[in-house]
Order: sequence, then C-alpha cells, then structure tokens
Amino acid sequence: MINHTSSHHAVEKKSLYDSIGGQHGVENLVQIFYDLVEQHPEANKLHVLHLRGNGIAHSRVEQFNFLSGFLGGPKLYVEKHGHSNVRLMHEHVEINTEAKDIWLKCMDMAIDQIGVDAELKLKLMANFTTVANALINRSD
Repeated sequence: MINHTSSHHAVEKKSLYDSIGGQHGVENLVQIFYDLVEQHPEANKLHVLHLRGNGIAHSRVEQFNFLSGFLGGPKLYVEKHGHSNVRLMHEHVEINTEAKDIWLKCMDMAIDQIGVDAELKLKLMANFTTVANALINRSD
C-alpha cells in the first residue's frame, strides 16, 4: 500500500504577499503605483478622481493596508476599518470603464517596475482585474 498523505502536506502554497516581497514589496508596489498616478500623463483622470476624494497620501496608506490583506498578508485594512469590502470603500468615487482601465494600466506598469516574473504578474493582474471590474459603478 502506498502512502500519499505525507507528500501533499509538504507543499505549502506561497501567498502573493510573500511572493512580491512581503511588507517591503507591497510598500514598493503602492509607492510606484501612486507615483505613476501622480506623474504619468495617461493617469491624469485617475489622479483627478483621487484629488476629489481623500487625496493621494490617504490612498497610499489605505491601498497598502488593503493590499497587505488582499494578497495574503496581515489584514491591516480590516483591523483598522472592520471590513475589506472594496465596493463600500469606493462608493464615494464615480468609477467608469475608463477609470478602471487607467487604474489597471498604472498597476500593470507598477508591477513591471517592481520586477516580478511573468507568472506572478499574471496572477496579480488577474486578481486586480477581477476586483477592478466589480468596482465599476457608473456607465459612460
């Protein structure tokens, strides 16, 4: 009789949080992302949306808190706010398809700049795309 149980438990799945470098990796991703939002010409409409809201500095902190838990690390946003409902977080922001696409483009560029492999980038972008599509709350 062959015992298969020990081999299945030996493989532990690494979280996206750990895969991008833990706290430092998430901080770096958020920093680069919001630098792009503030400075990249294609991101101007997204920058304006943030200025109408709580501002970029606030968004940098809260995106770090959210992404930490979202990617499998410490649930900082939940500890601070009691939930991680992204639709609730963004209800005060008018998000159309164009804003969603700009957000994803900036995140795509930020991921390229942090230097992860293609497989990890695909996993990150798949997760971000799913959430971004769910946040559209206004038609064009």
